[in-house]
Amino acid sequence: MTYEAEHEREADDPRVPPASASDGSARPLWRQRDFTTFWVAQTLSFLGDSFALIALPLLVLQATGSIARMGLLTAVGGAASVVAAVFAGAVVDRVDRRKLLIACDLVRMVLYGLVPLVWLFGPQIWLLYVVLPLCEAVGMLFAVGYVTVVRGLVGTERLTEANGRLNATAAAAGVLGPLCAGLVAAWSGPAAAVGVDAASFGVSAACLAFVRLRGRPGKATERSGLWRDLRTGIDFLRGHPVLRALTALLFVFSFLTLGLNDLVIYHLKHDLGHDDGTVGTVMAVGALGTITGALLVARVRRRLGFGATWTGSVAVCGLSFAGLGWARDVPVVAALTAAFLACVGMAGTCSMSLRQEVTPEPLLGRVTSAFWTLQYAAAPIGAAVLTWAAEQQGTTPVSLVAGACCVLIAGAALFTPIRRSGSRT
Repeated sequence: MTYEAEHEREADDPRVPPASASDGSARPLWRQRDFTTFWVAQTLSFLGDSFALIALPLLVLQATGSIARMGLLTAVGGAASVVAAVFAGAVVDRVDRRKLLIACDLVRMVLYGLVPLVWLFGPQIWLLYVVLPLCEAVGMLFAVGYVTVVRGLVGTERLTEANGRLNATAAAAGVLGPLCAGLVAAWSGPAAAVGVDAASFGVSAACLAFVRLRGRPGKATERSGLWRDLRTGIDFLRGHPVLRALTALLFVFSFLTLGLNDLVIYHLKHDLGHDDGTVGTVMAVGALGTITGALLVARVRRRLGFGATWTGSVAVCGLSFAGLGWARDVPVVAALTAAFLACVGMAGTCSMSLRQEVTPEPLLGRVTSAFWTLQYAAAPIGAAVLTWAAEQQGTTPVSLVAGACCVLIAGAALFTPIRRSGSRT
């Protein structure tokens, strides 16, 4: 009997998780040393991501003045993530996960550190189209590895709580990151902000060196290639009714929303005429929404269940997105961005927790890899199309159409097994 067949019941019923990772501790999460250290490292890594989120588009806009070029950079980076996701699960399931996470942080430290050094001799936009795809590919390896170790640190029963806390502090870094990136960019230029980004990855790697991870990848029973590994993850997703529906709907959602940050930055600077500091402030306020959503998600999911929480979050995302292009006051843009990011965080935490709960440990890397590969397969194209359309037609009609489509995705979820899913953790 195959490994997948042995776990057929888990694949068919989202309410039945596999055996819990042995943690056994009833201590609060913040008192568990390994989890707390991992928590700090993950937050610092996301702090670096949040700096790059602002600094790199500002570098492109500073040099070219084009939102289409910004969108192209986002698309290239997104495409690299998709390609990396194809083999990320196979790598994560076969190597020492702690060493992999440390290596990913160190590689990003070096690559991002090149940008401010080269910028000392003048802008080189081509470098960003080399550095960002490489960093996004490495970041995908880090992200898949990060997802696979959480259950081993806290156990199955506390996954949603742990993910909520991790996402909340990542969002706190997202508050500090864009705000500081905007201020540093305003005072010293966007290249200096990328330098701070590089340093944050180095500190994250140092923290991870002190973490002991109990979850280990499973032993491979036979040699397999990348395509076979991806098929293993796809087969598991296809056999699980809720994950199958989530994968299809998130494919469309990601296509519509990957370019949102570029759209907000362009709207603030081009349409409303504000500076880099305002951009950083708005994105920081938006990240406050992510913190709120991450802190509330465990409580909301316990009360409403998975289906209602995920569907409602996606619907609010669509309404917020639709209003962004119409907003002419900075506080309104900030509030809508916060609402969007809060609900993206809630929906994302729910889907990630469910996937961790129902996937057998030896398959978790490959299932996560397949899920993200399929989810983001068309997202880079969507980012390029969204930003090109905004440059041609303006941000108002583009945000309205994209937001309305997101609301339709929430409506479509009501006709899938997602609506009946009551998994509560």
